[in-house]
Amino acid sequence: MSVYSHREFDNHQQIAFFNDRQSGLKAIIAIHNTNLGPALGGCRMWPYSCEDDALTDVLRLSKGMTYKSALANLKLGGGKAVMIGDPRSQKTDALLFAMGDFIEGLGGRYITAEDSGTAVPDILKMGQRTSHISGFDKASDHGGDPSPSTAYGVFVSLREAVTHKLGHPSLEGMKVAIQGLGNVGYRLAEYLHDAGAMLYVTDIVQANVDRAVRELNATPVAGNEIFALDVDVFAPCALGAVINESTIDQLKASIIAGAANNQLATDEQGYQLHKKGILYTPDYVVNAGGIIDVYYQRKMLETDYSAQNYASDLSVKVEGIGDTLKEIFKRSDEEDTPTFVIADRVAEERFNSPQSPWQLAKSNVLEATLSYSKSV
Repeated sequence: MSVYSHREFDNHQQIAFFNDRQSGLKAIIAIHNTNLGPALGGCRMWPYSCEDDALTDVLRLSKGMTYKSALANLKLGGGKAVMIGDPRSQKTDALLFAMGDFIEGLGGRYITAEDSGTAVPDILKMGQRTSHISGFDKASDHGGDPSPSTAYGVFVSLREAVTHKLGHPSLEGMKVAIQGLGNVGYRLAEYLHDAGAMLYVTDIVQANVDRAVRELNATPVAGNEIFALDVDVFAPCALGAVINESTIDQLKASIIAGAANNQLATDEQGYQLHKKGILYTPDYVVNAGGIIDVYYQRKMLETDYSAQNYASDLSVKVEGIGDTLKEIFKRSDEEDTPTFVIADRVAEERFNSPQSPWQLAKSNVLEATLSYSKSV
């Protein structure tokens, strides 16, 4: 099948494939759009069942990063990287060094950071071969990991959605079902617990559930029961496509607001949610806190931007996610149009503007075309 005819191809500017025989690395980088700036997005390592699944994931995720950066008003484009393999058993230094070489070969059009299956130490290893990395160092207590900012952005979004849909300025007593208690999901649970919400949680790792029950007084729920709970908010914080044909009719929540990428299996589910009166907070708006954090980290590395300015600007920008959602909700109500459609329109208005100075400066370095990297 041609990449151009792939169901998730969306006029991506560049798709690069990499095969390193020595380390065993098989990876794909997709650059969706660089009109506003270099493409920034995480590097995911996952044991995909087939190469088409990896391509589908990287195409969808890179597009989402373009929209996310545009709606966060960042001078960044959208990209993503995937490494095919099990991060628990197949990750090696040689493989990470090879990934750094791959990123370096794109000449700065793509900047990477941690994602599912990778962490700050992995990004630092890639950084021994390329300078085009971020999310690894700052004046904070979490060493560059952007997940705390992601979680806070989700909390801000959830709070705004509850205010809009339910008329509650406080989260006290709100029932929230959280699917996934990883770095972001658990931090979100902590914010909600502190705000007085009642938590219902599930995760494939039982230890995460046990911790939430012990520390946050959460109620444990079986994985396949989380969708049908009679709660105010459903917060998907694991993998994508959880709102699909088999789950949408189970939903009883009034609001969907979570950290997972690509929560809607297809656009059809977005229209169905709107028809059912369920307020969907577009995931790439909600989970933008991480990319905002990484953007300001990068700014600190490239300029004399101070740690004090970083902390102040980051806080304001993440809180601003609520203002963006407020405008999306307002337009959705006025036009009787699903929120994901309104969010897409706003983002496209921003990144489809005339070419930015950054793009013009880079256009003579690399053509914005599909490319296939030579196997080494």
